[in-house]
Amino acid sequence: MKTCDSRGTSYMNGNSYEDCKKIAEDINTKLKPVITDNDSMSWTQLSEEVDHDELVYKLVLKYLRRDGFDIGNSDNPQITVKSN
Repeated sequence: MKTCDSRGTSYMNGNSYEDCKKIAEDINTKLKPVITDNDSMSWTQLSEEVDHDELVYKLVLKYLRRDGFDIGNSDNPQITVKSN
C-alpha cells in the first residue's frame, strides 16, 4: 500500500514525493535519447509524456538540466542539447 509523505500530502494518482521522483528519473532516462536524436522537445510534448502531472513535469526538467540539457525559458519553451 502506498503511503503519503510525512506532511500528509498526496500527489497525482496518490503517489508520494519519493514515488514522483522515481517516476521522473525513469521518464528522464527514456527522454534523453529522444531529445538527443531529435535535437529538441517542446514543453508541450514533455507535458504529454508525463501525463500532465505538474510535479513530475518539474522534476523531469530539473533532472534534464542536471544532466546537461538546456531546458529553455518562457521565450523559448523547448528542451535542447546544451551547446558548448
